[in-house]
Amino acid sequence: MHYGTIKKYDIADGEGVRVTLFVSGCTNCCEGCFQKETWDFFYGQEYTSETEQEILEALNSEFIQGLTLLGGEPFEPQNQKELVKLLRKVKETYPEKDIWSYTGFVYDKDLKEGQRKHTEVTDEMLSYLDVLVDGPFIQDLKDITLKFRGSRNQRVIDMKKTLETGEVILYLE
Repeated sequence: MHYGTIKKYDIADGEGVRVTLFVSGCTNCCEGCFQKETWDFFYGQEYTSETEQEILEALNSEFIQGLTLLGGEPFEPQNQKELVKLLRKVKETYPEKDIWSYTGFVYDKDLKEGQRKHTEVTDEMLSYLDVLVDGPFIQDLKDITLKFRGSRNQRVIDMKKTLETGEVILYLE
């Protein structure tokens, strides 16, 4: 897996001050994407154990609320295999920190068992998330007044409640 950047003090991609990992690789290729360079699976730097350690160290501050995964596309199958290890380690090391992820895929159409982007680690990966912002960015539905998303079709999902109830429960309307 490759990544474009790590932001250690991000206030735009989730609540509070966050550490944000921008992974590389995306097959959605949304028109109007703000990170087109991350569509390339080999963009940026190779993700290594040193990268993981850098992220874990960046999270080790009282004022950091949590981790956010962006892209590119965290839920591309080849990215899931590496990211699930990171999420597991974050939850073990910092159980009080929250984890957000963005995806251009739709949770209940692409990521559930038997669907096109579901892998052997998808369920575990989703279990570590507190919030999932799902859906492709759609230029015609762009709305800069929305919190934590760019177009009106995207949802901010409370993953803990969604997994508990089996129904999509929104974190924000």
